[in-house]
Amino acid sequence: MASEPARTRMHLTSSPIDWYTARAAGVIAYLLISFVLVLGTTMARKATVRRWPKFAIEEIHRFAGLLVGAFVTIHVLTIAIDAWLPFSIASIAIPLLSRYRPVWVALGIVAAELMLALAITNHYRDRLPYRFWRRAHYLNFAVWTAATLHGIGSGTDRSSPWLLAVYSVAVAIVVLAITLRLLPEAHRGVRAAFVAVAALASVVVLLGLALGPLRFQPKPWNASAFTGTLKGQVLRDLGVSQGIISMAGASEGRQRTLVRADLLIKPGRVEDTTFQMEFLPSGQLCRGRVTKIHQYGFEARCRTADGVLRYVQTEWQPGESSQLTGGVIRVHT
Repeated sequence: MASEPARTRMHLTSSPIDWYTARAAGVIAYLLISFVLVLGTTMARKATVRRWPKFAIEEIHRFAGLLVGAFVTIHVLTIAIDAWLPFSIASIAIPLLSRYRPVWVALGIVAAELMLALAITNHYRDRLPYRFWRRAHYLNFAVWTAATLHGIGSGTDRSSPWLLAVYSVAVAIVVLAITLRLLPEAHRGVRAAFVAVAALASVVVLLGLALGPLRFQPKPWNASAFTGTLKGQVLRDLGVSQGIISMAGASEGRQRTLVRADLLIKPGRVEDTTFQMEFLPSGQLCRGRVTKIHQYGFEARCRTADGVLRYVQTEWQPGESSQLTGGVIRVHT
């Protein structure tokens, strides 16, 4: 493998825990904001105030709002520190900068920033005119709507049955609460029928979007066979009696991986080899050896912890620097 000395590129983390945390925090934050919205909507109803002390409801409402902020912060930070997600610091702070589903990600950013603005108005509630504070508080409906669209438009679990069930229940309850709040007093049967239709219609629209134009086709998890593009570097550290040649890179395509091959060489022969391929975002490792070396590429064989054997072929175009150009990786069982 031809090469020149160069610096390796580091990443913050490839642990799946970070990815799971980001997804879980986003779902929890959405459920909490839905709860806060329903509680805030029902607080104005006299029947609710008669059943429960007003101060207790307000304290629950305030604490739940703080929890929303905490989980949104976790959601954003875990995305920011995971270098293998396609987001820079700017793209998670400024709407429409993200290359990944920019409109739907932008809705999440707008929701988070509106929520921060509302938190500031709540903090200075006693210093603000009541009418201004109350009107600003209606932005919670915009926050919830943007968060809903963000989840079904950009979440990688958005087409999963369990998450669709969670969103359906949350949307139905929120729409039910809002409809009850807005509808004037009328015949109980007519009012109940209208509320039920509104809740059902909102769920139908949600499922139509999630299973239709916004349907997510997930990539395979730890694919057994795939072909992808390979980018990386070949590093060489040669001494008088022995040397090390290493290739470190990342593949993109149907399955993302991190790949590393190390060769311990002595004059006229290869003394030892190691090979490792890490599947992203699961973190599963496939360890083995390089079995064949080409001028611009190699072949390797590795085995995962569950015993699956994979054969790997890599190749790239000749170049003057240590950077790989035109790299391709092929994996099969």
